[in-house]
Amino acid sequence: MADLSYVRTESHPDMPPPSSEVGILAWLRQNLFSGWLNSLLTLAAIYLLYKILPPFFGWAFWNADWNGTTYKDCTSGGACWAMIRVRFDQFMYGFYPEAERWRVNLWVVLLFGSAIPLLIENSPGKKYFAIFLFILFPPIAYLLLYGGMGLRVVDTAQWGGLFLTLVLATVSIVVSLPLGIVFALGRRSNMPIVRMICIAFIELWRGVPLITVLFMGSVMLPLFLPPGTNFDKILRTLIVMSFFSAAYMAEVVRGGLQAIPKGQFEAAQAMGLSYWKMMALIILPQALKIVIPGIVNTFIGLFKDTTLVLVIGLFDFLTIVQAATTHKNWLGTSTEGYVFVAAVFWVFCFSMSRYSITLERRLDTGHRN
Repeated sequence: MADLSYVRTESHPDMPPPSSEVGILAWLRQNLFSGWLNSLLTLAAIYLLYKILPPFFGWAFWNADWNGTTYKDCTSGGACWAMIRVRFDQFMYGFYPEAERWRVNLWVVLLFGSAIPLLIENSPGKKYFAIFLFILFPPIAYLLLYGGMGLRVVDTAQWGGLFLTLVLATVSIVVSLPLGIVFALGRRSNMPIVRMICIAFIELWRGVPLITVLFMGSVMLPLFLPPGTNFDKILRTLIVMSFFSAAYMAEVVRGGLQAIPKGQFEAAQAMGLSYWKMMALIILPQALKIVIPGIVNTFIGLFKDTTLVLVIGLFDFLTIVQAATTHKNWLGTSTEGYVFVAAVFWVFCFSMSRYSITLERRLDTGHRN
């Protein structure tokens, strides 16, 4: 007689399921080998990875050169990571004075040290971290990075590298989200003038490429200012990128507002809530939860768009790596430079994407509108 000790029946509900229904084998069967077509595609993908990954790892790690002072020292035939090692500080800080780089390091520590607790569920003292990040941190950051009050002034022309990329992305993200919410609400306003202004703003900024707006803000805007007016280039870039991202953010948020059932608005009004209380307490929390993927996608796009500041002469992370690969000592290392930039951007963008997924799961209520 066959052994039925592991067969789950109605009379033995506590028996473990067969090994073919749980664990790694079950996952492989369900996701990779669920049919003949999926099995064929899986095998083709495995073969493709077999042909691509070993040569790549050989070039990037096994046969790579890690030490040297010029490209001529890279003789193994693999990647010349010596260029990254030699130029690493410049890639991180740009032309920021070496003796003052502790200020950039402190800025990074304060930024992530106050932002990360806000992103962690049940983190203690969130209120105090929020007060510090949104009220106290901006003036502290300005003093640290630019100088004043006893600190040496470092002109923004010396800012560059990953440090500049983080400044552009962080400020633009923080400014564009509340601006986008305001313009999304304004576009749905019952007041014609407010609605027309918001629509004009959104459509104007969405209708032109970012590279064009950056060029206009950097080259054309100073022509309309009084003679002798000095409008910092990085400040102009921050304003342009924030407004550009806010226009896209407004449409993302508007989509979330339109997804809220009309009954939610009517119920809030029936409770006697004012317009702003209704939006702050009832409508916006639901709308923003719905459009979390769109919001994070806009943030990721904005982070990558920081590379366009090359056209106005700012040495962001990508630009300064490109400049290093054209130096006479490192001609021929452009591939290594682009791979390094791609890896750094992937880390930041993938981190935002994964946090977005975590936040969606945390806020999931188990139903859909």
